[in-house]
Parts: sequence; C-alpha cells; structure tokens
Amino acid sequence: MPFMKKNLSIVLSAVTLTGWMACQEQPGVPSSTAPAKTTQGTAKIVATAAPAWSDMLLQDSGWIGADGIYCVPMDGVETAGSAAGKQTLFWFSDNIVGKVQGDTLHHEWGMAHNSIAFMDGDEPGKGKMNFYLHTDAQGQPLSIFEPNTPQTKPGDYYWLGDGFFNHALDSTIYIFGYRIMNIPDGGIYPFDDVGLTLIALPKGSKPPFKEQRQLDCPFFAKDSRGRGKLVFGSCVLANTRAAGAPKPDGFIYVYGVRGPFKELVVARVADSLFEKFGEWRFWDGKNWQPDMHNCAALANRVSNEMSVSFMEDGRVIAAYQLDGDSPDIVIRAGRTPAGPFEPVRKVWSTPEIYEDIDYYTYNAKAHPHLSRPGELLISYNVNSFDFAADIVQHPHHLRPRFFTVTYR
Repeated sequence: MPFMKKNLSIVLSAVTLTGWMACQEQPGVPSSTAPAKTTQGTAKIVATAAPAWSDMLLQDSGWIGADGIYCVPMDGVETAGSAAGKQTLFWFSDNIVGKVQGDTLHHEWGMAHNSIAFMDGDEPGKGKMNFYLHTDAQGQPLSIFEPNTPQTKPGDYYWLGDGFFNHALDSTIYIFGYRIMNIPDGGIYPFDDVGLTLIALPKGSKPPFKEQRQLDCPFFAKDSRGRGKLVFGSCVLANTRAAGAPKPDGFIYVYGVRGPFKELVVARVADSLFEKFGEWRFWDGKNWQPDMHNCAALANRVSNEMSVSFMEDGRVIAAYQLDGDSPDIVIRAGRTPAGPFEPVRKVWSTPEIYEDIDYYTYNAKAHPHLSRPGELLISYNVNSFDFAADIVQHPHHLRPRFFTVTYR
C-alpha cells in the first residue's frame, strides 16, 4: 500500500528509547545536550518563520507535496547571498501528484519515490518553483531516479541524500541515493535501506536525466564493528575555491550517520578524485585514514538528513533536527569541517506537532546559497503517522516548511 511508504522517514531516523537516553552519556562522544542559548557574546541568535518559502510549495494540482528536500546551485557556488540571478536544482523524496479540491485530495492521486524542481533566483513566491513531473504513458507519476547499478535487486528504489556540483569533474552534479527494498510482513516498517549509490548528472543534462550514471558506493555498512549501521551522504560540504569556500583546501567533505546514537562522522576526498572510492579518507579524531569503520564521532543525536555549511569567518555551522525527528531544531558551530563542534543552540521548536497528535517533523537542514550572509535558511519536513487519512483530508501538510536563523 503506498501510504506505508511514508514511514520510511522514521525508519531512516529512528532511535530506540534506550539509545536516546544512553546517547547523553556515551563516552567519547561530544555532548549535544547542552542547554540551548540564544546569545553568544554580543551576537544574537534570532529565528524567524519564513512563510514565503513555505507557501511557495503550496500547490493544488500536479506536485502536491513531498519530503527529503535538498538543493544545489546550478553554478556550484554555495556562498550565502549568491543565488540571485541563478538557477537552483531541488530534489525531493516521496512526492505526491494529484489535485486538491476544497482542501481534499482527489481520489486519483499517485506517488513517486523522488522528483525534482528548478527555481530561478533567490526570492520565493508563487510560480517561482517549477516542478518536473515524470510520467508513464498512462500519466502515472514515475521517479526521476530508479536504481540500475550492478548491486540493484528487483523492486529496489531510492530515497535521496545530499549532493553537490563538482567543478573539477566537468561540472557534474552528484547526488547520493539510498537503495531501499520492501520487506513483506515486515511489521509497521516493512522496508529497509540496503545500499548506497552515487548518481552522476553530466554537464548540460536535462530531466529526466537520461544521461545519468549510477555507481554502487561502498560507504554503507549494516554493522560498523558492533556500533550499528553506518551510511554516508547525509550532507556534503565542498571546501573548494570554485564553490566559494572561505578557506579552500580542495576537498569534498561527505558526512554520515552511525548507529543508534546517531553519531555524525565525516570523510573527505579531493574534488578531482571524487569517483575514486579508494582515495576517500575518514577522520578518526587525529588523522585522515582509509578505514571508514575507524571514524570518530563528531557529535551525536543528529539527523539522517542535515547540513554543514561555511560561516563567513571560515568556521562551519551544522543544522539538524535533534534525534532526527524531535520537535527541536539546533545549530552548532565547528572550528573545521571535522570539528570540534561547540555545544548545540536550540533555535526552533516545530509547531506542526501540536496541530494534530499524528503529525511529526524531521530532518531539518540549511540551504546556504539561498541564505543571506550571517543567516541560515532552514527547512524541515512534516508528515503524519496516519498518512492514509491525512494525505486525503489534509494534503497540504506533506511539504517542507522554512524558517531563518540570524546568528550574528
């Protein structure tokens, strides 16, 4: 049944109650449970709703809603305030296509596992987001990205991770795809992620991206030496001159999440060697070394989808939803892409969870090039445990919401 698929977000971000409590005292992991503060020195942290961004995704026909939102500037420049006059590619997971009549979804609606859209400029507004709907001969929605790698099994599909624009490799756009399979009689969550793919969109490729390449990516482990599942691709940071990084070192930093404590880990590779997986190195707390299982935890209680972006002074700033699906969205500054990170600052409590007992929010992240200097534009996803009923009765709930954080 299609509506069961919506619980995938919870599977990818689930934490057991025991793990949630234990992560506060886990030895060797920087605590992310410090009391939230609204000021740091003389710099105020101010969070403000961004209704124009949220309303831009409010539609009554065609693309109705989705989650899993990521984006990349089509010129690859990620600096804050750089989106004016340029185009941005967005990708979503689990999108709904149909028609809303009087706040009710018409019965002839469909779902695709992923979709894309383009936006011109940096000012949100009605009609600024142009969705590309990929359909079959009968007009039913199709996913833009379908697994076709050597390791793909029949029935696999993608939930999409982060990506970036690689100037060093002929302006290729790379997107991580988590390969998902359904599990019959698997209970309330009848599916699982079973592999990781790197999707490559060649320069000049247009939707539905027939020229795309897909590579099985080895940075996925069901059990990282007793510490639980390890998966990379939750966020990407391009520390290159072409991307506009303040102190470029030529590396692409790819972050992952490990185990029930939701530890944040990081790898890096030179931009020109991105597809050479043997060249990737993983931070163990002291050195960059070749074994991903030896990664050090930079933080815990993070989201499976999140962001790490640059501040103007060369530091980085992480944005994520605490534990992946709590109502609390936090930021924390880091000295380098590999940390160390300062204690968390709680900046937002999602109001949607108070509208209906079944609603939940998850996987917050920032979009740096769409932000202003000294600011973060942050999105988060909204969904319902009673998806089958709520998507029909309240179809507009299933879309990302936005707010901004000024941190200086």
